[in-house]
Amino acid sequence: MLLKNWKKVVTTLIGAFCLSMIISGCEVNDTNTNSNLQNSTKNPELSGSISIIGSTSVQPLAQELADAYSAKNKAIKIDVQGIGSTAGIKAISDGTCDIGTSSRDLAKEEKTWNLTEHVIAIDGIAVIVNPKNSITNLTKEQITKIFKGEIKNWKEIGGIDKEIMVVSREAGSGTRGAFEEMLKIVETKNGKTVSYLKNDALIAQGNGAVIVNVAGKENAIGYASLGLLNDTIKAVKVNGVDATTDNVKNGKYAISRPFIMLTKGEENSKIKSFLNFIISDEGQKIVSKNYIVVK
Repeated sequence: MLLKNWKKVVTTLIGAFCLSMIISGCEVNDTNTNSNLQNSTKNPELSGSISIIGSTSVQPLAQELADAYSAKNKAIKIDVQGIGSTAGIKAISDGTCDIGTSSRDLAKEEKTWNLTEHVIAIDGIAVIVNPKNSITNLTKEQITKIFKGEIKNWKEIGGIDKEIMVVSREAGSGTRGAFEEMLKIVETKNGKTVSYLKNDALIAQGNGAVIVNVAGKENAIGYASLGLLNDTIKAVKVNGVDATTDNVKNGKYAISRPFIMLTKGEENSKIKSFLNFIISDEGQKIVSKNYIVVK
């Protein structure tokens, strides 16, 4: 009798245990399902792609920021193209990209295109020569005269007896636009901007091409984004001030400009999220490696 009752008790306990496990399993599955659902719907629009077009100066920084952002948001792919500031401004105005980039201030006409400007960094423009060049310092006036063709030989400013080869950027380049404006190499006539750049200047497409040409030609001079300098070229002092991030930041270095990202109309959640990342502490830490932060 006792044995029979004991068997009933054991059978009952086993049944209760199994039922408990089944119920528990269902609860775990339901919890996981709910968790997955919440994760998938937490940011439903943070997926897809973002296209960025514009300045070749901004491109390296924009790419580094895009890579860091995509590492945290793997469902978003960001494509960055550097084809020039003017082209980037036009692209965002025409709606052919999500974000346009510029390394110069917008022109008067461009400011009427209802674009929103987001300054992400401040950059200096370095005046560069070949490392073998003995010149280490130039005044703004001398630089202007060199690029306008009024100073033609290095010996006129204490250098070697060789004709100066001027290397400049293509028309539409934000770096060129900012450089020529700050050095007064351009002038506005009848509502049009006229450049007085030396007629036989070598025109290079992109900062990299300027650097390569100056690095390969002992008598060359050019200009490039401060953040892209390397040991193949030499940045000269301007008015006795070194081309460094600190000197741009404290206002001592005379040639600097903003890095701008441009949007048009209401920004979707993907674009807002990326722009917020750029001005966050993490994004500005990336900026600070080679440029001046804006926050």
